[in-house]
Amino acid sequence: LRSVLGVWEGAGAGPEHFVGMTWFVTDKAAYSAGLKEIGEAYRKIIGRCFPAMTAVEVTALVEDQAKVEIECTAVVDDDSG
Repeated sequence: LRSVLGVWEGAGAGPEHFVGMTWFVTDKAAYSAGLKEIGEAYRKIIGRCFPAMTAVEVTALVEDQAKVEIECTAVVDDDSG
């Protein structure tokens, strides 16, 4: 989540600009069992912004040790005219 936020902050966006997140998890049962902790971490880092979210179980991620990958879409107005 910190990585996602850091990328978007570099583009002038924050959590209030997030319109969608997709979470790719390698273990649905572990994800479900950890929802309380995941929610606490999410609110600590992202705050109380809750875009549309989807969670998808996948068999593997590109990084062998990774357990989750998060894709985030944000919409930022271009005020530069």
